[in-house]
Amino acid sequence: MNIKLNGEATSLDESDVSITKLLELKDVKMPDMVSVEYNGDILERDAFATTQVQEGDEIEFLYFMGGGA
Repeated sequence: MNIKLNGEATSLDESDVSITKLLELKDVKMPDMVSVEYNGDILERDAFATTQVQEGDEIEFLYFMGGGA
């Protein structure tokens, strides 16, 4: 399956992939700190496990950083 992940063309060997599984496959550390944009919309965290990645999807992992002085 071919998708666009964080702006780059990505090929997945598996066909039954949820957003939760995609986070695992891409070895995302602390996935509870990542927001996901799915085809232009911010995905609710409780939908990660039930949202299936489809051919041609555009997905962005959004990492929010804190800090400053």
